[in-house]
Amino acid sequence: MRKLTLLPLAALLAALIASAPAARAQSASFIVSQHGKPVGTASFTFTATPHGYASTSLVSVKMQGLNYSLSKTERLSAANHLRHVQLSAIVNGSAVNVTADPDPKSEPAQTLLTTSANGRVSTTRLASHPAAVFLPDFDPGAFETLLALGVARNSRDLWAIIPKKAGSIAPIQLATYADEQGTLDGNPIVVHHLIATIAGASTDFFSGPENQLLQAELPQQGFALVRNGFVLTPPAKPGAPPAQ
Repeated sequence: MRKLTLLPLAALLAALIASAPAARAQSASFIVSQHGKPVGTASFTFTATPHGYASTSLVSVKMQGLNYSLSKTERLSAANHLRHVQLSAIVNGSAVNVTADPDPKSEPAQTLLTTSANGRVSTTRLASHPAAVFLPDFDPGAFETLLALGVARNSRDLWAIIPKKAGSIAPIQLATYADEQGTLDGNPIVVHHLIATIAGASTDFFSGPENQLLQAELPQQGFALVRNGFVLTPPAKPGAPPAQ
């Protein structure tokens, strides 16, 4: 998980020089499933920049009733604060493009959300919050950023920018539960369990010792993201039968 550590300047410079190649990139791939059946894939990559992070998320879900693809690029500050985001998605054949940028000239501070869909362009101004996460459906990069912000802010004053329809912003309530167990690439791993409640819907997050995303049980019925090579023991939820 991306985090900041306070060190004396000389030690910090030495650490950066010694560890720069390992710290420059972070990536992970996931299986998207419904009721335990794989229906797609998702991935994220974070790369360090002189001013913070550049990230990319990719999602592809193909199943009966849902053909969904997403590509998102994002710039974040070193404290994981949103600087710019560009999203392109196709939902059942319909293309959607969204950009989000903080507006430094607005008073009070606002985030400008521009959405292009069905030949129409709409612009929405949302209240700006430092710890706001741009949160599309099935996006593991957004979940990773949320976990990083939760650690940095002790799970307080977190917000979700929801890029649906004209766009909206909602508070995130992040609660911590007892640790669980699992394996990653066959090796035992301690698993942290958190539940995020956003606009009345709950998402279960399971993260590793470095707060890296391992699994997310999504509010959409029966959907989950599971990191490649990760197994939660026992499973978070038994596989529910498909709706009749």
